[in-house]
Amino acid sequence: MEQLLKWVPPALRQPAETLLCSSGEGARSGRGALIAFAIRIASACLAFLSQILLARWMGAFEFGIFTYGWVWVLVLGSLVSVGFATSVMRFLPQYREQEKWELFHGFLRAGRMIVLVLGAIIALIAVLLIRDWSGLIEPVYLVPLGLALVSLPAYGLTDFQDGVGRAQGWIDLALFPPYILRPILLFVCIGIFYWAARPPDAATAALALVLACWLTAIAQYLALRKRLERSTPRAQPAYMLANWTRTSLPLFMIDGFTLFILNLDVLLLEYLRVPPDRIGIYFAALKTISLVAFVHFSIGAVAMPRFAILHARGDLAEIRAFLTRMQNWCFWPSLLAAAFLLALGKPLLWLFGPDFLAAYPVMFILAVGLLARAFAGPAQNLLAVSGHQDKAAMILLATFLLNGGLGLALIPRYGIEGAAVAISAAFTFEAIATLLVTWRLFPAQGPRP
Repeated sequence: MEQLLKWVPPALRQPAETLLCSSGEGARSGRGALIAFAIRIASACLAFLSQILLARWMGAFEFGIFTYGWVWVLVLGSLVSVGFATSVMRFLPQYREQEKWELFHGFLRAGRMIVLVLGAIIALIAVLLIRDWSGLIEPVYLVPLGLALVSLPAYGLTDFQDGVGRAQGWIDLALFPPYILRPILLFVCIGIFYWAARPPDAATAALALVLACWLTAIAQYLALRKRLERSTPRAQPAYMLANWTRTSLPLFMIDGFTLFILNLDVLLLEYLRVPPDRIGIYFAALKTISLVAFVHFSIGAVAMPRFAILHARGDLAEIRAFLTRMQNWCFWPSLLAAAFLLALGKPLLWLFGPDFLAAYPVMFILAVGLLARAFAGPAQNLLAVSGHQDKAAMILLATFLLNGGLGLALIPRYGIEGAAVAISAAFTFEAIATLLVTWRLFPAQGPRP
């Protein structure tokens, strides 16, 4: 570590040494956030590379069919845990702090079974729908989509186990399997099929996706079980399903509203007949500037279980101090990242093609909303694990309605700029509302630095 610190500029050496070497809670949280951020950056690079390789292997037509099936897996898979993938970050730290190991193991077992069973049921219903009502989608989508949906239980299990890893502070086991291992296994499976002379089509890619999802879920489960056996006492599982479900359902609403908010702008652009080339230009700008959000994601990944522990202790002073510290960790790096991406915005957009340079002003509009969310930091995570998940859900519902209303009003007149203003304004409203509620429930000790 000393050799590594020699490469750090002298002005930053002391803070870097504190972050990398200290055993304090703040330093541990910072290291966890850095690990999460590094994994997300590596994941973004893998995703970018995979899109290029898959498109070249299959061709644009088959790649489009595969992408359609994968998007449905992403949407349904994110909802299949019905909030348990988030509530696990409240209950496991609480039961660990209170040494209620029976409930700890009971929640783990119940959560796994719920996501597996619901994933299988939803996949079966979806497959029956597309088989018996084939008019719902074009025939070319039937087989690839049906195959892709087989991965739904595994995707849901990985999502739940992601939450288990975060709850235990094991960021590596939480994020490495879904964001790094799964894309690599997808490449490996496709390579095997290519070697076996399987046709380079969407059905083959969907089969590779199924194998990658299930292998990832199993590998993550085995790794988590081994680490849990070493770190937690054995106990006969006990269950409080009614309480767990009451807590998880509002969190399910939070997950659902968040999912719709993040995709509503593109859906409205398509609904309001904006030309596909303009949608593509907007999407490129959105994906480029959205790299700023990786900081927010990383901070939330480490802050949420810590909030749950502090809430279980009833330590309001430390909750306030930790929230302020994490907000600073979130906002200032996000501001630097936004400035960097905006400075390089034109060269980055040019990589997509010369026509995409027209989206450069859109990046500035979108950056405002992303920075507003960064200023709020993990305040929404605090609400979710401190018994105020209903308030967080209502804020997101209002954000969703505001985003939709502004989009319907602005897009017909201003096009992609109107969509950017709508989602940026919605993000700003969400940040302000979340901060006001959080400050009321957990009053700040002083002004923000």
